[in-house]
Amino acid sequence: MAEANSYEEQRRRRVKDNKCKLDELGLHNLSADAVRQAAAKQWRSCILVYLLPQTKLVKPRNPVMDVPTRRSGRIANIAEQPSYRPAETQRNGPVYATKEERAYAITKAEELKDQLGSGHPAFIKPMSHGYATKSDSLKIPMNFRQHLPVHDEMMVLVDEMNNEFHLLYSFKKHRADHYNHRINQWKGFAAEHELADGDCLVFQLIESRKFKVYIFRASSYNKNDH
Repeated sequence: MAEANSYEEQRRRRVKDNKCKLDELGLHNLSADAVRQAAAKQWRSCILVYLLPQTKLVKPRNPVMDVPTRRSGRIANIAEQPSYRPAETQRNGPVYATKEERAYAITKAEELKDQLGSGHPAFIKPMSHGYATKSDSLKIPMNFRQHLPVHDEMMVLVDEMNNEFHLLYSFKKHRADHYNHRINQWKGFAAEHELADGDCLVFQLIESRKFKVYIFRASSYNKNDH
């Protein structure tokens, strides 16, 4: 017990001596000043960050990325795919036919239909911008339905160069007296023949599942005497 009291007494004397030395050196005041200065510096930094405008870091350009992309050796020699749209449409947007051009194409189509006679039924189909460039199906007029099958099957379209195109014909019955007859996959045929708004086509049923197709261009109005 006496040893414990002696140790405690020695510890208290060392603490008192150290405190006296700190007072003599002024270290207590120095530590307090350092704490106040550090706090003030941190406060000023926070204010500057808040007040200064935020600037976006710009990533330095990598000169290697500016080099044009190299094409794979496997496709380097493949020719660019052709565009079936007329050059005017590509540059300036859709080109629409005038009333005179439409009337000219329809008149020519009707004249041919009359010349074909009744041995093989035919119908005419004026081209809108949608049918010429966008639609993937072509609706067949209702008054021609008696010549068409009442189920889906393949149809053959033969153009004026005797090239054949095998397209899907679809039949749908919506109501008791309403039917929908369409030639699907039409967009490919229209693109292949560069159809345009105002053109007019004659479809002649030369066989039960084969049409002969004649095309009259609206643009021909400006190339002929009227």
